[in-house]
Amino acid sequence: MATSDPQRVTAAGLSAFQAVAGPVVDGNGEVVVDGEVDVATAPQLREALHQAIDHGATRLRIDLADVGFIDSAGLGVLIGVLKRIREVGGEIELAHVQPAPRKVIEITGLDELFTLTN
Repeated sequence: MATSDPQRVTAAGLSAFQAVAGPVVDGNGEVVVDGEVDVATAPQLREALHQAIDHGATRLRIDLADVGFIDSAGLGVLIGVLKRIREVGGEIELAHVQPAPRKVIEITGLDELFTLTN
């Protein structure tokens, strides 16, 4: 299943954050995230990730190149989406994870659950 237009989800009043779900092709989807992932922006991230899955993504790449911070709310979203995609035999790749978010992911042991790539 493929979608023709990317889905953009922007946190109200926080133009610095956005999560863009690109088209899903042959089960491969990508969400590009820009800005801090925290309690205020986590719902928008969840919505973009769910959109990708709802459009048929079973292999989901989350590009975090422009994310300098992630808190427990953001980690909770990633864990919830990982559980959801694994229900259909899928996987998540966290791409281009910056040093600060990578440290949080490693300290919490989530690097054992997710594939981290450069």
